[in-house]
Amino acid sequence: MKKIIIALLTLGSFSLTAQITTPAPSPAAKVWQTVGLTEVTIDYSRPLKRDRVIFGELVAYDKMWRTGANKNAIITTSEILIFGTDSLKAGTYSIFTTPKKGNSWDVYFYMDTENWGTPGEWDENLVAVKTTATVSASNTITESFTIAIENVTMNSAELSFAWDDTKAIVSFAVPTNDAVLASIDKVMNGPSAGDCYSAASFYLTQKIELVLALKYINNALDMKENKPFWYLRKKALIQAEMGDFKGATATAKLSMESAKDAGNDDYVKSNAKSIEEWSKKK
Repeated sequence: MKKIIIALLTLGSFSLTAQITTPAPSPAAKVWQTVGLTEVTIDYSRPLKRDRVIFGELVAYDKMWRTGANKNAIITTSEILIFGTDSLKAGTYSIFTTPKKGNSWDVYFYMDTENWGTPGEWDENLVAVKTTATVSASNTITESFTIAIENVTMNSAELSFAWDDTKAIVSFAVPTNDAVLASIDKVMNGPSAGDCYSAASFYLTQKIELVLALKYINNALDMKENKPFWYLRKKALIQAEMGDFKGATATAKLSMESAKDAGNDDYVKSNAKSIEEWSKKK
């Protein structure tokens, strides 16, 4: 009997201390995106619309908003983000917004990240960057508040905020070219064939410094006894970009023959198509 009583008491104690786990009404979310060489991460919560009118009612116009639910949204960037003429240094910041009735929002990147909601006392000295988001009405309803990084290129992207029938977008740039050019300058003091090829590829992609691009791809080829067909293809593309279609055609033919020997049909077809096109421009 004593053992039964102890067991019942133990069970009762467990039932008093056990907790029921339920889903959060505004679940946490994380956005991670590389833009060029810059890593951007955003942590935030996603409240639901639930048949409510969001902007102008649930989220007031002309009043600062935590930009989500629970703890305010947080952004971390590994390199500077450029918003117009303002630069946000690498680091971690809160994102606050002031939705407005019309076609713009104010967006703030705030240096104090330890807030639940908006700060009790707003300190302008902690505003790292203030910028403006362009707002438009959407034809589709976004049920869960969504922060995203969209239209990503090597040098830029868009930070977007979408909820209900509203979407706000702020564009930003990243210093990819500066970082890559600095790396190229450093490496080119004693480059390998691969370094030269990478530098030439970057210049071609960005359509800058094409004379240097041709120099580097020639250096890369000089370092290779057996000329790789993809190196030759890159040189042909650089020559064509510079308007030397005769030279580009000749180089493409070398690349095509090398690709045939290697059994790479994709490069054979690409070179054949370019030769046909460039032959008409010589």
